Amino acid sequence: MDTPKYERVLLKLSGEALQGDQGYGIAPAVLQVLAEEICEIQRMGVEVAVVIGGGNIFRGVAGSTAGMDRASADYMGMLATVINGLALQDAIEKLGVQTRVQTALEIKEVAEPYIRRRAERHLEKKRVVIFAAGTGNPYFTTDTAAALRAMECHAQVILKATNVDGVYDDDPRKNPEATRYDRLTYLDVLSKNLRVMDSTAISLCMDNGLPIVVFDLHERGNIKRVICGEDLGTLISPE
Repeated sequence: MDTPKYERVLLKLSGEALQGDQGYGIAPAVLQVLAEEICEIQRMGVEVAVVIGGGNIFRGVAGSTAGMDRASADYMGMLATVINGLALQDAIEKLGVQTRVQTALEIKEVAEPYIRRRAERHLEKKRVVIFAAGTGNPYFTTDTAAALRAMECHAQVILKATNVDGVYDDDPRKNPEATRYDRLTYLDVLSKNLRVMDSTAISLCMDNGLPIVVFDLHERGNIKRVICGEDLGTLISPE
């Protein structure tokens, strides 16, 4: 039987991960596979928290670039993450795993407000906790929300699920000569401007020694492999 390396993790998902090949919105088949993988590690005894983005529906930065007020655009992006969180909750609960969505913006009719001690209690009871609406503040990304929530709920690692199999020195989808890093320090990421997560999120992790594993979401079983300590993707750590 596979033995988990971690007892409590935070899984960071981009909104784009849910859209599949359709380019927008939520692809039911992708959502189903993702829910199955999360349920699999939960049933191994791992306490799972999730932070999800909203880029498949609306990106605040893109809205502000097009002329919208940045704060208004960011709040719209936060609401998009709530839609994704509710969709993921539904998919997970259909597989028999209790799930709670907690939002940094109060929308009490559809989700709990974010309360740190309540979130920890849910995790202790082996419920999957989905953190939506980012930090509740404009100008902060869901990467920063992931770093913040991971530290608040005492996760042992951030699992950053992406569209590529780790961190590269250039975009491997555009440059076939791009080199993948197996190990990086936080300072490497900042100094090389690698953009795997925004600089605020990396700095928060660096200040608190929280490791980040960046791996390919789209290969079935990768979440479990990372949880069990298999050497996948790129590890970002103090050394």
